[in-house]
Amino acid sequence: MQRILGFYKKQQFIPRWYSVLINPFFIIRYHLYQQLAKMAVQFKGGKLLDFGCGSKPYRTLFDVKEYIGVDIENPGHPHLTEEVDVFYDGKTIPFEANTFDFLLCSEVMEHVFEPDAILKELNRVLKPGAKGIFTVPFVWNEHELPYDYGRYSAGGFTYLLNKNGFEVRDLVRTTHFTQVLSQLTLLYLYQLLETRNKYLNILVCMLFVSPLMLFFLLLTELLPKKRDLYHNLVVMVEKKP
Repeated sequence: MQRILGFYKKQQFIPRWYSVLINPFFIIRYHLYQQLAKMAVQFKGGKLLDFGCGSKPYRTLFDVKEYIGVDIENPGHPHLTEEVDVFYDGKTIPFEANTFDFLLCSEVMEHVFEPDAILKELNRVLKPGAKGIFTVPFVWNEHELPYDYGRYSAGGFTYLLNKNGFEVRDLVRTTHFTQVLSQLTLLYLYQLLETRNKYLNILVCMLFVSPLMLFFLLLTELLPKKRDLYHNLVVMVEKKP
């Protein structure tokens, strides 16, 4: 049973084509993973900081010498089964300035009430010219309450990054209008049917969510694509000199 749960958890963040059968968030997670994988090839050697690491779901994407996960104690997101190397106090990252060559900060900034302070702190621990990847949601439901504070447009997040010592090198919007509407419909259905039993939830997804998802996947390929509504921003940055 533990092996089944392990496989299920992996498919939530690193979805393969068959994940449509068991991952109710396949659309949003698949496109996020694909974009992260494209950018991660630029990160080789050196030391990487995974800020807000949780279970380090994207660890295997990065060919680095040292991978350090930092997170915060958060009642809205327990870390009992996760791989946090260092906890921090929410204000100061416990490393000296100019320590890291790379940064990953994925789906974290929406949970930060004072983003300027955190971005300055992240900038401090990076070496000059260090590269980083941020991902932030634009359209998604509230989660990890009460620690869910914001959503970011491309313009708004770019402004924040530039203001706090980062140069944007690449910015990608994952998914498009019909994919967003499809995923939100599937999210709504799954939340209606979700139980407290993890194994039963897999069955719920296979029987009720995945058939509709397959239909939506076909439909979104046929309909016109509008990019002004999307799930996530994936942003490659570089620390300014």
